[in-house]
Amino acid sequence: MLTIAIAKGRMQDDALTLLTRAGLRVSAKALASRRLAIADESGEYRFLFVKPADVPVYVEHGTADCGMVGRDVLLESEADLLLPLDLGISRCKIVVAAPSPQLLANDHGMLRVATKYPRIARSHFGARGIPVEIIGLTGSVELAPVLGLADCLVDLVETGRTLKENGLSIVEVITESTGRLAVNRASYQLKAPAVGALISALGEVLARNKGADDRED
Repeated sequence: MLTIAIAKGRMQDDALTLLTRAGLRVSAKALASRRLAIADESGEYRFLFVKPADVPVYVEHGTADCGMVGRDVLLESEADLLLPLDLGISRCKIVVAAPSPQLLANDHGMLRVATKYPRIARSHFGARGIPVEIIGLTGSVELAPVLGLADCLVDLVETGRTLKENGLSIVEVITESTGRLAVNRASYQLKAPAVGALISALGEVLARNKGADDRED
């Protein structure tokens, strides 16, 4: 049995849709239950529904063979995983945002940065030689610059609407983020046929999706 950890939340439905199209089907009854570990109808796969930040942990430690989670989470975790597929779901951007779009044009000295992504933020500003004080938050990061707790924020955005509604502008786009298939290094070797079959099945779905998009264009 191959165990796949899936990030709960907005990515979960898109991930399950991809898996269904790849031939991995879960009964509606199982999905409607509150169980966090369920098997597919074939009995060959088990799905774990966990918080996004926990997906790399489960996969790196081998509790799950594979995981489906956003690139933002993987970058922040720095987990030692194989990333064979960009799933193209949950497309977002990791950005620097502030009340003033000219924030980085001014010399602020030590920049106070509110974020749920301390490693990404520290790495980004460190590469630019900008000293920062990281203010770690777990929610409502947009409030920090508005209330003066921070000069700017680093966060994941989809449309940027929440930023605009709070009087913030995107100063920089650090990187793009989409859902990725992550694979445990040992499982990639020890369960090569099963892992390879999953990668191939998902790859075929992604190729069909891309073909359909190209025809629409």
